[in-house]
Amino acid sequence: MRKVPLADSLRIIGRGTTNWIAERPIVVSFEVTDACTCWCKHCDHGGPKDESRNLKPADYRRYMEALNPCVVQVSGGEPLMRDDVVEIVRSIKNGSTLPYTILVSNWSEMTEEKYLALREAGIDQFSVSLDFPDERHDEFRGLGGLYRRLEALIPRLAKMGHDDIVLNSCITSENLGEIEAIADKSREWGVNLCYSAYSARRTGCRDLFPGSPAQLAELNARLDRVEKRRDATNWIVNSPSTIDATRDYFANAGRPGCKAGLRFLVVTADGFLQPCSMQFKRYALEDRDQMVREFTASNKCDECYVSIRSYLDKSFPQLLWENVSGFLSFQSERQ
Repeated sequence: MRKVPLADSLRIIGRGTTNWIAERPIVVSFEVTDACTCWCKHCDHGGPKDESRNLKPADYRRYMEALNPCVVQVSGGEPLMRDDVVEIVRSIKNGSTLPYTILVSNWSEMTEEKYLALREAGIDQFSVSLDFPDERHDEFRGLGGLYRRLEALIPRLAKMGHDDIVLNSCITSENLGEIEAIADKSREWGVNLCYSAYSARRTGCRDLFPGSPAQLAELNARLDRVEKRRDATNWIVNSPSTIDATRDYFANAGRPGCKAGLRFLVVTADGFLQPCSMQFKRYALEDRDQMVREFTASNKCDECYVSIRSYLDKSFPQLLWENVSGFLSFQSERQ
């Protein structure tokens, strides 16, 4: 996560500590739709889907009251396909500064008007997918013209000075050679950058997993060079330990110890709980304790190291230090 102001940081610390002790989730990802505008190579969503059973904006209050997370992701599919996404965000926030709320989107449907409306409704961070620093992004995402849209829109909105846009780049075998170029692009556009890791569990395609000795050597060399470019602006939002864990995940073709269902979970578009977006055992909201007993307690899955997990895959003292004292560094309130 990017830097946030002191008051917001203290609120996140407080609720996060309470939830950790009470064994409630720290992060909840609301997948508000299964439909998407793209057909990405590394994703199991894509194209139109049946939307008739989607939760309504007011429904999200019940989940917030029961789960009380300190961080929420509003994701999909493509959440901007929901005409009522602003109302969903308002329902999640309910006029409060918490939870810290992140919109995860490909931005194919983003406009300046939507950006400002979502900020006003309570979005704290806009996570924008970028797989390549040029039109190869369109081919990977299966949507022509997407890169040019991002190239025109992101720098313009970044100049408003809210410091709330984070490029999310999922490392695959196809974009391995672009790790530094994507960092250059985030600098050029004036936004932050988060790296995440490809999981073959989502699509079953292992060709996109960079696991050969040559690929791992290139991965480490490029990440080493990016790591040397860190500075006080926190524009690379992954902590050094998360980058190191990402290296290990690729080197070992997995990472054990996942706490899906306990530290984080997914709420599907039609209102069921899932331990994560790649584990499809579904539970009613009232049965979260059962999910923890049945799934989390015996979970042996090691097949991902996605961002939602990487933020929480640590001891509480380490999480507190890195994601609060270090990387939720205290800055003055946003202008």
